[in-house]
Amino acid sequence: MSTKFWKNSTVYQIYPRSFCDSDGDGVGDIRGIISKLDYLKDLGVDVIWLSPVYKSPNDDNGYDISDYKDIQPEFGTMADFDELLSEAKARGIRIIMDLVINHTSDEHEWFVKAKAGDEKYKNYYIIKKGKDGKLPNNWGNFFADCPWEPFGDPKNEEYYLHLFSKKQPDLNWYNPEVYDEIVDIMRFWLDKGVAGFRCDVINIIYKNTFADGKKQLVLTGQEHYLSTDGCHKILAGLRRDCMDKYDAFTVGETVFVDLKEARDLCDESRRELDMVFAFEHMECDQIGVKWFKTKFKPSKLMKIITKWQNGLDWNTCYFENHDQPRSVTRFVEGGEYRAVGSKMLIGLIFSLRGTPFIYQGQEIGMTNGAFNSLDEIVDIESHNVDKMAKSLGIIQPFRWKLINKTSRDNARTPMQWTSEEGAGFTSGAPWLKINPNYKDINVERDLADPDGIIAFFKKMNAQKKSSDTLLYGSFRELYQGKYVYAFEREYNGEKLVAVFNFSTKKREMPIKIQGRALISNCEQSTDGTLRPYEFTLFAKEESV
Repeated sequence: MSTKFWKNSTVYQIYPRSFCDSDGDGVGDIRGIISKLDYLKDLGVDVIWLSPVYKSPNDDNGYDISDYKDIQPEFGTMADFDELLSEAKARGIRIIMDLVINHTSDEHEWFVKAKAGDEKYKNYYIIKKGKDGKLPNNWGNFFADCPWEPFGDPKNEEYYLHLFSKKQPDLNWYNPEVYDEIVDIMRFWLDKGVAGFRCDVINIIYKNTFADGKKQLVLTGQEHYLSTDGCHKILAGLRRDCMDKYDAFTVGETVFVDLKEARDLCDESRRELDMVFAFEHMECDQIGVKWFKTKFKPSKLMKIITKWQNGLDWNTCYFENHDQPRSVTRFVEGGEYRAVGSKMLIGLIFSLRGTPFIYQGQEIGMTNGAFNSLDEIVDIESHNVDKMAKSLGIIQPFRWKLINKTSRDNARTPMQWTSEEGAGFTSGAPWLKINPNYKDINVERDLADPDGIIAFFKKMNAQKKSSDTLLYGSFRELYQGKYVYAFEREYNGEKLVAVFNFSTKKREMPIKIQGRALISNCEQSTDGTLRPYEFTLFAKEESV
């Protein structure tokens, strides 16, 4: 079946700072990535999503860009990047970049010129007068901070908007010159040979109005910038003026998006994005905001998965990225079930309809970091949340409990390659604390195990790519219980049934399946039960 390459690709996200350090400075780099391309090819990776490698002062680990057409020196040079592209291509691997166009760094040339009084560049950003000696509006900020920062001469009472760090001023998409600059940047990288972009917080780039928002616990004002008509017009324009001229794709990080908004953003007929990262399933263990975690209920996750499988023609299938805690820590109880639980989650990702996105270390079941205090946390968001929680009177032990569970640094600990000191990541002092369980959980050890997580990952990846039913088939939920989930994929008369047990106990098989097991993460029971964290994919045979 002929289709777009991203529909039958496995995407692997690399967080460069934490992947592999080639020069011993404690920071991962491009040459480190090059050294691991054979490993990625062996995994069956088709596309690498590369988190930002652009020049940046690193206030938010590269998501504050000071030069979109240069490489961060600690990651290497443009020559290193060109070699990465070439070496990846030689192995049949494409690369997509992180496109961060809601904001720049305050050290970007545009903002520097704006601060110096250049009216042209001042109009590249959202700069507003205060109202009656107060801020321009009552909006909130994604990093638990005030979103308005004084701009220029205090006598002018002007402020610039930053929905994230104060070192990340928001761009002014009302200005057509900003649009032209971004098209130029996209073409620069596409002409180099990248295969597309993961578009950072893409559905908030256009603000409808700067009026006060309806007061909320967090992110007051969001109704004025989430998935606006202006955003849709910009995305359609970027598709028409840029993306359609290349064999490339876009996947959007779309915050707070609901099913209808997601359909509008990636409906093929609208010609905007190709895919979206929705977050509802990643919010199944929280109350309101991600910092307030609740006990994980598998049935809630199942319900959300079914909703999006039925509601969207093509999904991004993922459980981890650089902003989320590790999935095996969240969704699997007890360390003794780490391996089998990791395999079950991998089985689920590859059994669903959509493109699988895997985050570095997920293929060996890496767990949340082992931090002892806020002093070991680098993530700016975590530090801002601690300040906000302190101002609300939340005492330190509770603040630390919130942050320890949810900090983005949980996913950013260095990749665990070997059991040697430095985990095979670096010969120097790592930029972020390595999880001490690297001695037991590492690539070298897992590769040596014929029943390891990597071995299962490769089998499941191959199973998906060899099956039109898993790639393109319809989805139908068969059973959803408190702990057990089952669904059917069908294509051209072939039916596959995937069954999952999200618990530490044996559970009854909820449906009768006539057929044979194609792949499983454990030895099947002979008494008609599912073992703890069992995943089995059956080829269904119709009774005669």
